[in-house]
This record gives sequence, structure tokens and C-alpha cells, in this order.
Amino acid sequence: MVNGMKMSRLLQALSDLSIRERRFLFSIAELAMIFPEKPVTLEKSLQRAVGSGILQRVAPGIYFNPHSRAYETRYLAEYLALALRPGDMSYLSLESMLSEYGVISQIPMRLTVMTTGASGEYHTPWGVIEFTHTARSPAEVVKRWRRIGDRPLPGATLSAAISDLRRVGRNVNMIDWDQVKEIREEQEAHGAR
Repeated sequence: MVNGMKMSRLLQALSDLSIRERRFLFSIAELAMIFPEKPVTLEKSLQRAVGSGILQRVAPGIYFNPHSRAYETRYLAEYLALALRPGDMSYLSLESMLSEYGVISQIPMRLTVMTTGASGEYHTPWGVIEFTHTARSPAEVVKRWRRIGDRPLPGATLSAAISDLRRVGRNVNMIDWDQVKEIREEQEAHGAR
């Protein structure tokens, strides 16, 4: 036994949360609720858990259970984006969505997310996550996105992604406007927005 939480107790709790609640990302505050200890003791225990491979620190204050099977590997950065901005409204936009729509030729090397929370950039094991603040109201934000299958983050509509790009002063010259027109015509033909 070490000072603070036992590693076996941590492993059991992580396994239970993975199975019951499909949880694999945890903030320090959540871990403190699971293991109510003094902050210094908790921090040392978390360092030991990271050192032994039980947990992985993936962003400031966020830990990942690498042994969980409760996640889709391709969406880990999106799950992490949600964990980094709990309580805020966030959605994929800007270059990430414009690339997915096929209206820019480059594949972004970062996940670009609009959020009602603070702007910021995080270098993570799953790539760079860039948050850009939007001052739009929650009602306006919801109108700008759509769900994309079972992905954790919604994505901006094509019009919203272009509008967001303009609004934050990014380069709109990379957009293939002929492709935008083609997509819009197709959407209109199918009654989509």
C-alpha cells in the first residue's frame, strides 16, 4: 500500500467506470470525488498511476484510462475536447469541418472547435485541439450545428463553418467556392440545410 489510494483500488474503480458508464476520461475533480484525499496526496497518487501506466495525463487536469475499451479510437480528440470544456457548448467548425465537407483541399493538422468557453490550444497525444470562442447565444449556437452519426461533437453546417471562418478572420481564399455551390445545390435538392 502507498500513501493515498491503492493502485489496485484505482484499477478496480476505473474498470467499473469503463464497463458501467463507458468512462475513460477523468478530470482531477472527478478523480478527487472517487478518491477523497488531500490534494497533495491525490496528486502524488496520480503521478504514481501515470508512472505505472494505469492512467495517462492527456491535457492539463485530464487523465485517460488507456485500458478502457469504452471509446472509439478515431474520436478521442473530440471526447477530450468535451472534457476540456465541460458545461460549455462546443462544435467542430472552421478548417476541420470545411475539410470534411471537401471544400478545402488541405487536411488540418488540428481539431478546430468553436466554443462558448475560453479560446485556447492544447497539444495532446491525439493532436492539437484548438478552441475558438464564440460570443453567439446558446440558441444561435445550436442552430449552427448538426449531429454527425455517433460522434461526440456536433459539426457546423457548411454555411456556419464558412461564417465562423470569416468571423474569426481566417483565410477564406483556401475555400473551393465551386465545390461549396455544388454542395449547397445538392442540399437544396434534398431539403437539407
